[in-house]
Amino acid sequence: MSSPNDILITPVTNPETDLPGVFNCIAQSFGAQIQETLWLAVNPSYDTPQGRQRGIHHLQHRYEHVTRNRDGDPNTVFIKATVRAEPGDENSPGGLDADGRKIVGMAIWQQASFVEGYGDVPSTVYPEEDLEDLDPREARFARQMFASMWRRRVEVAREKAEAAVEGDDGGVPAIFVLDMCAVDPGYQRRGIAKGLVRWGLEEARRRGGLECTTEATVMGLGVYKREGFREEEGNDGALVYEVDEEFRDRRLLPVVFLRTGGGS
Repeated sequence: MSSPNDILITPVTNPETDLPGVFNCIAQSFGAQIQETLWLAVNPSYDTPQGRQRGIHHLQHRYEHVTRNRDGDPNTVFIKATVRAEPGDENSPGGLDADGRKIVGMAIWQQASFVEGYGDVPSTVYPEEDLEDLDPREARFARQMFASMWRRRVEVAREKAEAAVEGDDGGVPAIFVLDMCAVDPGYQRRGIAKGLVRWGLEEARRRGGLECTTEATVMGLGVYKREGFREEEGNDGALVYEVDEEFRDRRLLPVVFLRTGGGS
């Protein structure tokens, strides 16, 4: 079994070999482990060959359409955590990366801004191309859930842009969002999530001291807070999901909006 010293945190550079392992981490964490209702709604049959291929395809589509900010940095960065492979790991659903290592954790960081050249424009709308092959009811559920979950990140990005226009903030009019973070359950509690978070915090500082935000489940709350994320003052409860009555009896995991405050 690999030790903490074996863990490498690096950007994804080879989507063909890396993204199957990235998806496997997400599937094992959000699917098999916590059975997160929203993720399951948009990833039906995730544990079948067809479902895995669908999930990998969506990741690849996002990877291939990454834009860049005015400094030439990618607005979206896929990060992987890898360890030395053990015998047989090459036959696992995620396979091995181009260096022959096993991917055991992943994160997606995104620079978001309403000012041209400073990041992707954030939205509460989930990509329609990822929903078009779903059952219409599940697609409707997903749209409502993501609109609720992403509302505050969009508001914060807009506040940053408005402050920059009004001259109230000398910082970069953007935020650096931890859009997703997952660790293979078999490799949790080894500092992997911490490494994935710290990568983004350091990158945010390099990009001009961007504030970082995320929407945290209970699983990630402790790690994020230890690394400097906090609830907003006067808003320390879980996000409110505004969904139709037909969906309110579903098991909806609490999610809390966190931010680092000022520069990260």
